[in-house]
Amino acid sequence: MKDLLTTGEAAEICKVSQQTIIRCFDAGRLEGFRIPGSKFRRIPRRSLIKFMKENNIPLDNIESGKKKVLIVDDDTEIIEVIVEVLVRDGRFDTETASSGYDAGILTQQFRPDLILLDYMLPDVNGNVVCQTIRKNPEFESVKIIIISGVVKQDEIDHLLKSGAEDFIRKPFDIAELTDKIAAVLQMK
Repeated sequence: MKDLLTTGEAAEICKVSQQTIIRCFDAGRLEGFRIPGSKFRRIPRRSLIKFMKENNIPLDNIESGKKKVLIVDDDTEIIEVIVEVLVRDGRFDTETASSGYDAGILTQQFRPDLILLDYMLPDVNGNVVCQTIRKNPEFESVKIIIISGVVKQDEIDHLLKSGAEDFIRKPFDIAELTDKIAAVLQMK
């Protein structure tokens, strides 16, 4: 983890908008400095940690350096495969849910960077979950990839319009899955 962060990086770690970080910085609630001769702000890591503790923001993202992935699928075998692959990869922390309801609760608690969302859940379809997450400004930085084996192209287009970043068709190739996750999260 870097010792000096941009406002965008601090916002991503805190799971808030960049504007929120800038406002806190400008109000003196978040310590840092401006780069001489420019409007750019920089926040020392220790200042961000102090700010996060004072505002009860979970320190998970700043401490592990791993991206958080919430896997939502009612097929336990699919969940097991994805968890195993992502844990073995070493860049991800995972949580799982088997319904849209559980996905909502875990999105609030776990604060994932990305949700792998099955389109056909027992209680609601992925489209509704996607739209619900997108309506909440608290989760504006959460990325969503829909996974399904029964979706037609017009449904895929509708899902992408509802706020999903990408779509993966079941059965999927493991390398394709990790590549898409890394691409959506802009990881190297």
